[in-house]
Amino acid sequence: MTSTPTYVPETFAPSASAAAATLEAGGGFIVELSSFSGPLDLLLSLIREEQLDIYDIPIARICEQFVVRIRTLGLNEAAEYLEMAARLLRIKAQMLLPRGDEEQWEDPRAELVRRLLEYQQMREVVDLLERRGEERRNQFSRAYLPQAPVAAQAPLALSLAELLAAVDRVLRTVARPDMHEVIPRALDIPGAILVIRSVLALKARIRWTQLVQRGAEPWQILSTLLGLLELAKLGELRVDQPRPFADVEISRDAASEAA
Repeated sequence: MTSTPTYVPETFAPSASAAAATLEAGGGFIVELSSFSGPLDLLLSLIREEQLDIYDIPIARICEQFVVRIRTLGLNEAAEYLEMAARLLRIKAQMLLPRGDEEQWEDPRAELVRRLLEYQQMREVVDLLERRGEERRNQFSRAYLPQAPVAAQAPLALSLAELLAAVDRVLRTVARPDMHEVIPRALDIPGAILVIRSVLALKARIRWTQLVQRGAEPWQILSTLLGLLELAKLGELRVDQPRPFADVEISRDAASEAA
C-alpha cells in the first residue's frame, strides 16, 4: 500500500503555520492556510469582503474573485479549491442559460448557499468556543496560588467545675496501684549481744539452732546474726561450720579468754 503524497503550496511551504496539507481517507488533497481553512472559508471571506448578499450571490463576480484569489495564493494544484472553482463556473453557466417556466426553474446557487450557511454557522460556533476558551484561560491562569493561612486555635474556655470533672474522669480511668503497708521493726543488736554473751558464759560451745529459738521472727534472727558478727569482729567468739550445710558452731575465743 503506497501513501498519497501531501501537498503544500510552494509559496507557503517555509511556514508551518502558513499552510499544511493532509489527506482525508478516501478523499483528495486538503489544503489549510493561515487565512483560510478551505474553499468554503475562502468563498465566505470573499462574500464578506465584497459585502454581498449570501442569499443572492452574483456568481459571475464571485467566480472571478475566487479564481483570482487561488492564483494569487498559488493553489493551482489544490484539488478542493479547483473543484470549487469548477462548481462556480458551472453555476455561472447554468445562470446564463435561458430560463423556461419560472415556477419550475430551480436556482443552481441553492446548494452552494446551503453549504455556505452551514459553514458560516459552524464557523460562528468555533469562534465562540475559541473566545470562551481564551476568556477561561485568562480567568483561571496557572499562576501560583498562596495557601490560605491556618486560623489560630481559640483559647481554651473551661470553668473550674468542668476542669475538676475532667480530672475526675481521667483519674477514674487510671488503675489503682497496689499499696503495701510496711511496718518498721527496729533491730535489737545490743539485746542479741547480751543474750549471746550470757549463753557463752554458761556454755563454751553452742550451735546456731540452740541460739535461735524455733519460730523466731525475722528481725530476731537478723539481730542475732548481726550480734554474732559484731562479737566475732571484737574477737570474743569464733564461728565455725564443719561441713557444708552443717549447723554453725559458736565457741568462745580462747585467745580472748587468756587475755
